[in-house]
Amino acid sequence: MKQQKPVAGHPADPHADSFDPQPILDLIAGIQADLDRLKGLVEQAAPKYDPANPANKMADGKLSKDGVECCYRMFDEGASRYSVARAMKISFAAATHRFNAWRNAGGEKRVRSLMG
Repeated sequence: MKQQKPVAGHPADPHADSFDPQPILDLIAGIQADLDRLKGLVEQAAPKYDPANPANKMADGKLSKDGVECCYRMFDEGASRYSVARAMKISFAAATHRFNAWRNAGGEKRVRSLMG
């Protein structure tokens, strides 16, 4: 009678249980890390706030709650009243008013409100 050769993966194969998936899993993890890094390079970072956002002003031209918070966050980062006025498209007097309100609210130590 003719003896059959064992087929890989067949239960009669003595090496069927010796497959080590770890090198493949390591390779997949490396590829995933590279893809995540590339994705981070391609995606644009979402801005923390947008001074040019139309939602920062109400219909009458006054700042909305989000607009006020946007001013405060710019002051938190050390922006001048002039740069806040330019970025928000408000007058220097309005930026000065917001700066004083920001200081009275605690300045950088104030409790931030949610935007959006």
